[in-house]
Amino acid sequence: MTKNLLIVESPAKAKTIEGFLGKDFVVKSSYGHVRDLMKSDKAIDVENGFAPTYEVSQDKKAVISELMKLAKAAETVWLATDEDREGEAISWHLFETLKLKESSTKRIVFHEITKEAILNSIQNPRTIDKHLVDAQQARRILDRLVGFELSPILWKKIKPSLSAGRVQSVSVRLIVEREREVDAHEAKSAFRVVALFDIDKQGMKAILKAELPKRFDTEPEAQAFLDACNGAIFTINDLETKPAKKSPAAPFTTSTLQQEASRKLGFSVSQTMVIAQKLYESGKITYMRTDSLNLSDTALRLAETEVNRSFGKEYHLERKFTTKSKGAQEAHEAIRPTYMNETSVDGESSEKRLYDLIWKRTIASQMADALLEKTTARISISGMKDELVAQGEVIKFEGFLKVYLESTDDEDDEKQDGMLPPLEVGEKLKLNNITATQRFTHHPPRYTEASLVKKLEELGIGRPSTYAPTISTIQKRGYVVKEERQGKERHYVLLTLENAKVAKEDKTEITGAEKNKLFPTDIGTVVNDFLVENFVKIMDFNFTAKVEKEFDEIAQGEKVWNEMIREFYEPFHKNVEFTEKNTERASGERHLGVHPKNGRRIIARIGRFGPIVQIGGGEEDDKPEYASLKADQRLETITLEDALELFKLPRTLGQFEDEDVVVALGRFGPYVRHKGAFFSIPKGTDPLEIELKASTELIEAKRKADKEKIIKTFKEREDVIIQNGRYGPYIAVGKQNVRIPKGTDPASLSLEDCLDLASKQEPAKGRFKKSSKSDTKEPAKKVTKKATKKKPASKAKKTK
Repeated sequence: MTKNLLIVESPAKAKTIEGFLGKDFVVKSSYGHVRDLMKSDKAIDVENGFAPTYEVSQDKKAVISELMKLAKAAETVWLATDEDREGEAISWHLFETLKLKESSTKRIVFHEITKEAILNSIQNPRTIDKHLVDAQQARRILDRLVGFELSPILWKKIKPSLSAGRVQSVSVRLIVEREREVDAHEAKSAFRVVALFDIDKQGMKAILKAELPKRFDTEPEAQAFLDACNGAIFTINDLETKPAKKSPAAPFTTSTLQQEASRKLGFSVSQTMVIAQKLYESGKITYMRTDSLNLSDTALRLAETEVNRSFGKEYHLERKFTTKSKGAQEAHEAIRPTYMNETSVDGESSEKRLYDLIWKRTIASQMADALLEKTTARISISGMKDELVAQGEVIKFEGFLKVYLESTDDEDDEKQDGMLPPLEVGEKLKLNNITATQRFTHHPPRYTEASLVKKLEELGIGRPSTYAPTISTIQKRGYVVKEERQGKERHYVLLTLENAKVAKEDKTEITGAEKNKLFPTDIGTVVNDFLVENFVKIMDFNFTAKVEKEFDEIAQGEKVWNEMIREFYEPFHKNVEFTEKNTERASGERHLGVHPKNGRRIIARIGRFGPIVQIGGGEEDDKPEYASLKADQRLETITLEDALELFKLPRTLGQFEDEDVVVALGRFGPYVRHKGAFFSIPKGTDPLEIELKASTELIEAKRKADKEKIIKTFKEREDVIIQNGRYGPYIAVGKQNVRIPKGTDPASLSLEDCLDLASKQEPAKGRFKKSSKSDTKEPAKKVTKKATKKKPASKAKKTK
């Protein structure tokens, strides 16, 4: 008989823990959630306290079968899933599904996967915390109700296959509203004045850079200032030196780790969480879903030892950070290295880089302030009241800066505090030049994944476990895109005073380039506007944050979960019924004008397959014409002239190989169509100007590339092809891709060899992935009161 069965969520964690426990323990993985709400309208019994009906996932039946056999044979079953609400719920589902007994079941949690932590948790087991389970269950049920009832409304009123969610929809709202702020922004210009002085003292040459604190609104004002400076005497009027200090940032929470990994490493939010999960499960860092800034006493001692050893005692300063968030779990810890003396880890490059970031941030949080000396030099201009100001900063003691400095989302590239050369009050300065550069106000910055997480956290929307899946979902749904966009050319004026002359130059610059920013799509905007207009409460930021607080209250045993659901659901359901009966279809329709030749009206709207412009429509004898918008065009900003250009496509260029060659425009850009095949037109080539010769060259080049891709085919089996892929040669057998053993010449393989390799290759196993902790499950059918009346229990287990 097995003495102990210990169940964790992931196989990687199971493998790590197995090494810490003796032969008396069998460690197995549940591979995440083992059951969920039924995927039908019978999942939630609205009339009977919102009682949920769960079912074991199809892909988990074999796992449950194995765990059930092991549990029956074990004296004690240890449920060691994660320490958050989701982990608690998984333990509860395992307890129910495996039909475990309270007398022989123990629940254990740990913040880090070390031998000491595991053994300590076994010495201090507890029972399953039903309040935490209720909080997770309340979130899951409420989000299912919202998704199942809102989504069908979107299908009817906008277009099929849309979805809505409590957190995802307000996230989209933030991005849509920011885009409209950008559209509404009118750039205003002003002239920034900067002077450069040559310093040549005691054999040391340097450049002193100073700036006029104010800016001029117009070119004549800037010109007048430079004219007044021509021949003026510049003198150091005042030197002020002040001590200053910088303090380190707190250790990482889930949110700040996601933000900083985005800024410093360029990781997406979901990428950061996948890598952090790997580091946690291999015992390298503490639990990665946390909103606590706390470090344990053990961690503080380890950090002190490491700082003293690596940098010296003068660099250490113990700091204890407290979390401002009411819902934060102070008993938990911030994200930190398990062992502070491990400055690096083995593994993939991404794991090494993220671990390095966590190590530096944690160590820096326990280090002394950086001591600085800030110097401000004021420079008088003879005959004028205005002064130029030069600022510099000298580090007197590096402190934590020896290890780490937090990044920001600030996009201002004009910051310039550096070290000033030696200066004296009364010293006359030699002017090199003064420039007055026309600068323009910036529109509010679009969100990055990191700044969106920061905003959601500030508003109290979502929790550590929801940020990554929410941001992934709004992109998968097609409501938001993350992309780079080219800037546009802009003209500006540069005035320069040099060698006693003021010269004017008309210059150009590229402005407005965006990298990895979040943009709303047209469908995202239309869905958002419909929800904001008809579901004010759901889309209200304060209401969404209030719901999160109520989940926290349930977790603390201060609120009953189904009472909270009822308070939410009853007015929400009435809202859904009213909207279904009393609203018109929404398409984001805009009237652009009339066609200059035939007078037919032209509109832009959402069509069945995406945003379109349309000529005509509405009259029985008026057959509309349609054209898709380009990828960089939007319903809210497209003009009549833009729309008319779209109707110049498709163009038939002529014939090639007795078939028409047609140029057309798709959602992903312009293309050439020939014999049912599609050939992308390269960037920079205007589809309205491309000729037949250039198009046939595109066709032939693509055919040649495809031909070179194929290494070998077989007449007996046309579905078996040996070809070159992105990562080298492989065999395609129907839809199965088969690896070719290293050292094997692909061209030497026979048909029998290929089929033999295909039969021996094991089916690809999906990477372990926990069930989503967000509110963004794809809806199935609407939950209605009629559909949820009590019926005989199905085979799935019903629990209240």
